[in-house]
Amino acid sequence: METADREATKNSDANSVVTTEGDHSLSAGTGVRYSPSTVGEADGSSTVVIQDVYPRFANDRRAVGPQSSIVVWKFGGTSVADPARLRAAAERIVVAQRDGLKVVAVLSAMGSSTNDLVTMAYTMSERPLLRELDVLLSVGECISCALASMAVNDLGSHAVSLTGPQAGIHTDGQHGNAQLADLYPRRILDALDTGAAVMVTGYQGISPAGDVTTLGRGGSDTSAVAVAAALGLSECDIFTDVPGVFTADPRLVPDARKLPAVSRETMLQFAAAGAAVLQPRAVELAAAHDVDIHVRSSFTTDVGTWILEEEPLFETAVVTGVAHRERETLYAVRDVSPAAITAALAHRGVAIGTIGRDGQSLRFTAPDSEDAAVVAALSLAGVGVDVHNEFGSVSLVSAGIARRPDVTAQAMLALECHGIEPQMVTSAPSRVCFLIRTDAVHHAVRLLHDLFGLQNGHYATPTEDRDTYASRTGSEARREFESCAPQHLQ
Repeated sequence: METADREATKNSDANSVVTTEGDHSLSAGTGVRYSPSTVGEADGSSTVVIQDVYPRFANDRRAVGPQSSIVVWKFGGTSVADPARLRAAAERIVVAQRDGLKVVAVLSAMGSSTNDLVTMAYTMSERPLLRELDVLLSVGECISCALASMAVNDLGSHAVSLTGPQAGIHTDGQHGNAQLADLYPRRILDALDTGAAVMVTGYQGISPAGDVTTLGRGGSDTSAVAVAAALGLSECDIFTDVPGVFTADPRLVPDARKLPAVSRETMLQFAAAGAAVLQPRAVELAAAHDVDIHVRSSFTTDVGTWILEEEPLFETAVVTGVAHRERETLYAVRDVSPAAITAALAHRGVAIGTIGRDGQSLRFTAPDSEDAAVVAALSLAGVGVDVHNEFGSVSLVSAGIARRPDVTAQAMLALECHGIEPQMVTSAPSRVCFLIRTDAVHHAVRLLHDLFGLQNGHYATPTEDRDTYASRTGSEARREFESCAPQHLQ
């Protein structure tokens, strides 16, 4: 995939408004466009007024032509979880069409439907063929796109749905975690030329043998970035159930700060550590093809978080944020070499996370993989495995954190002061990850977020945690840590 070079950088003023009367084109460098279009006027149906914020086009030398009006929007599973949310996404698309934009929407499967299909597959077989598993799992996105297209047409506009193969998304032949090989967007462009919005199934492509392949968990993010890059665009919007990227999960830490912008490297670490807003591969692809990603809420029109090439100058905190996984399965095998384990997992497309030896036993993690998939991979190699589901993980994320051993020391001591003992600690240049018991994950996230002063002000702790975690400011948390720390430093 090739993308035109970009000459101008993004205007960060999210409050500028295009007010030129009667002008339905986008101006280069526009920060925000408010479009008071009304859905339903054409067919007399009930109206829905949407004022939306559109991406800014600063590059005038795109592959699809100067001052391109094409946008690529990705809607996640929570954004299309039921017919009402699918229709809301369709209304947003229709408003954009009537405002002069050509919309390519990449859709995920509805809600938890992919998980339901996985469960069905492993009910039929303990070791389902990966080719057939891909055929099954690709159905979810097809349903979303077909329904969204029906909704757009019902609203008086025009849309067509395309599967990944129909949209020209080509991959290698690795089922379950296929790598993108190329993308030929001719059919997308032809459909746009007819005035249709194009609904593209995320998460899937076609192998050299002509088989359906899937891109791994969260693969619709990667599909969207790939489509944007293939169309020569410099921006891609990811609509999700949160308003952007926060210093911690705002559903868990009520006063977590929304970050206006983060670097691709920092976002990559957030995603790898469990922040579910983006698939890590999508961030890597965005970096390779210089595509800025706008993570934003599908339920509001507010500006979200921009994922940019460089770290913004105003983000200079030692710790940028805290990410977590509710469940991080720990697997244990005996009398098998690390190389044999890695090879067996790779054969089924399972990537290993952390691995360590404990006597004759090897313990390892496989983030984003189903337990059944790991067990199936090892079973094929004749290896028995113990599965421990009582663990989760909490990570501190920031560029250069590995050069700050004092940060890891503070975090370790604070966790110990609160009776939380990590089973494994993994350090990377921009991330430190603690594997801890699942029942301590929420407490650890709030504790570390508070300890490093990532919040703005004071927040009330949920009732169920009041006995173990007193609501307090960051300075109070640090004083508590400092009073406990000397016991461990003598």
